[in-house]
Amino acid sequence: MPAKKKDDRPLTRAELIKETCRRIRVARGYWDAHNNAACRGERTKALELYESLSTAERETVPQVLRVWLRYRSEKYFGAHRTPPGGGRAGAGRRKS
Repeated sequence: MPAKKKDDRPLTRAELIKETCRRIRVARGYWDAHNNAACRGERTKALELYESLSTAERETVPQVLRVWLRYRSEKYFGAHRTPPGGGRAGAGRRKS
């Protein structure tokens, strides 16, 4: 069976809302599986899509997803947190 071709046309507003919800759900799945790197990437993509929506369109995203995105964004991935791969490597370890 031949591979599917990627569709490069821009998303309609309804498709954009649907894709935003899908990305948030995928990020939640990665979060539940403790896959933080993948969660961070999907959350970033979902947040970019969410921020491109108008206020009325944001209201169509289920509240559970909006709350999760906002809560995880601020608490666990905010600017006050150490970025991945940076920070204190080996902090707390003692050399014998």
